[in-house]
Amino acid sequence: MSELKWAEKLRKNLHDQADSLGNLCVEAFHYLALFGIGAITAYAAVTTFIGMLEKGSISVDDILLLFIYLELGAMTGIYFKTNHMPIRFLLYVAITALTRLLIGDVSHHNAPDLGIIYLCGGILLLAFSILVVRYASSKYPSVKDRAEN
Repeated sequence: MSELKWAEKLRKNLHDQADSLGNLCVEAFHYLALFGIGAITAYAAVTTFIGMLEKGSISVDDILLLFIYLELGAMTGIYFKTNHMPIRFLLYVAITALTRLLIGDVSHHNAPDLGIIYLCGGILLLAFSILVVRYASSKYPSVKDRAEN
């Protein structure tokens, strides 16, 4: 049995090195992707803003689009700092997008139809989802949060 200890030691060393290399590759991809997403979001926001200035008029649709970019940027920053995807920010983006669609639909089509009811129902459902997520996170914190308290 003692003659196989060197093999077990070698296996453990190889496993530890492969694990470290794998973690390095995953974290490098993670940071590269986050910087890419952040840069693309910032570029899209700046391009949209410049387009608004060139157009000479700014609508509520345009302002809501800038809020979507702001929320995406904040979500990327929070994910970068904490390594947790803030689901509430995704819900905020969805609510803002549906509100933008609702305002665009009402201002361009003027004739109310069933689509407006669907959009309002979607916004209400997303708002309720935020309430559920906030309640669940305060009532049932994650294991990591419990260890810090």
